[in-house]
Amino acid sequence: MTLIVKKTTQLLAGIVFLYGIYVILHGHLTPGGGFAGGVIIAGSFILLILAFGSEFMNLTREETGTTLTENLAILAVLLIALAGMIVGARIFFDNWLPAGKVGELVSAGVIPLYNIFVGIEVAASILTIFLALVIFKEEITK
Repeated sequence: MTLIVKKTTQLLAGIVFLYGIYVILHGHLTPGGGFAGGVIIAGSFILLILAFGSEFMNLTREETGTTLTENLAILAVLLIALAGMIVGARIFFDNWLPAGKVGELVSAGVIPLYNIFVGIEVAASILTIFLALVIFKEEITK
């Protein structure tokens, strides 16, 4: 890719990444949330890989970083749910944090925490799938 494409992608990837974070953090107030924000964040990394090529990430057959991130994010969601049961919530995924004021950013108890970790998990999953396809394509062409 040309220098113009690379520099434009660097700028756009940062903006897309920040927008993904915005969608995750405001998911309990507006349409969106963990899944939509995770897809947007994965898209920012995919843009960088497409513009700079697979050498940019030093891809190998065994890509473990994104898989580890997926597993840790799922573990965090389960630990938050389990903490609710330990604190004394009625059901497994019940809200055990104070609710706050309606319409404010910190107003939904544990829902923003779930959105954050689901967003991380979705971003890592989609990026893992994309990286697997890139690695598979490179092995076929060699």
